[in-house]
Amino acid sequence: SEYCTAREDLEDARQVCDRLGIKLHEANFAAEYWDNVFAHFLSEYQQGRTPNPDILCNREIKFKVFLEYAQVLGAELIATGHYARLVHGENETRLLKAVDGNKDQSYFLQSVAGSQFRHCLFPLGELEKTEVRRIAEAHDLVTFDKKDSTGICFIGERRFKDFLEQYLPAQPGDIRDLDNHILGQHQGLMYYTLGQRQGLGIGGVQKAAEAPWYVVEKDLTGNILRVAQGNSHDALYCRALACANIQWVNDPPVLPCQLAVKVRYRQADQVAMLAATDAGYSVVFDTPQRAVTPGQWVCFYQADVCLGGGIIDSTTPLAPSH
Repeated sequence: SEYCTAREDLEDARQVCDRLGIKLHEANFAAEYWDNVFAHFLSEYQQGRTPNPDILCNREIKFKVFLEYAQVLGAELIATGHYARLVHGENETRLLKAVDGNKDQSYFLQSVAGSQFRHCLFPLGELEKTEVRRIAEAHDLVTFDKKDSTGICFIGERRFKDFLEQYLPAQPGDIRDLDNHILGQHQGLMYYTLGQRQGLGIGGVQKAAEAPWYVVEKDLTGNILRVAQGNSHDALYCRALACANIQWVNDPPVLPCQLAVKVRYRQADQVAMLAATDAGYSVVFDTPQRAVTPGQWVCFYQADVCLGGGIIDSTTPLAPSH
């Protein structure tokens, strides 16, 4: 499409293969992507959650159907451009953070099994991004100065709202403060995420302070978007989260245990206690966390080793939202 960069990426791959003198194989996994990644993406938004399709894409497409395709071609290993490291042991393959902490992508690989990683190489994991670009330029590859990809690949540069409304019907409703006063109208809960400040359209509320408003809750039952003033309002913070399932890269740690966690990409490691519950798992933070978002993933680490992660189902707020 005019938004997806697949055509340009394919042309780049073709030129790189020509330069290196290797054959390019083309494969189309659009059906598998729709069934195993995109359908989940839409379902989560329909439920008022904020999914991360990149994590599912790695597990279901790159390190599953693509890996199987490569093996049918006779490949023993696949090498990808992920910034992460793999340590291949006799009994397991461990996933580690990249040397370049600013580019580390272990968060996006958290749900891939170690058994899948046994057939993989991450040659960029030991390198800084600037060094990778230098090597590519030295080998005369057209991609040496290619812009870093950001955002969701199938949306590209268009407005997220324009994309989503092609697939899901919007249901407008009230924007209310914590005292239940109506401040305005939202265009559909799926267009907003916790901690969001921009695009609310509620300036100059009578008797309210001048501080900006932030989304603190999406009430699906009443179709209400709840907001509060101030970047550090208690309603924006939670002390714990729950998830039903965790995808472990290898064997799980003995629970309960203290681990480092991330609830979003590029977040600094946070200390938390992970424990099993009747409904799955609880994660209790040492320090309250801001804008922890159901549908996103919580990733667990011991030092540089990524242990796995799971989808955030719910949070325990510091303060009630209403």
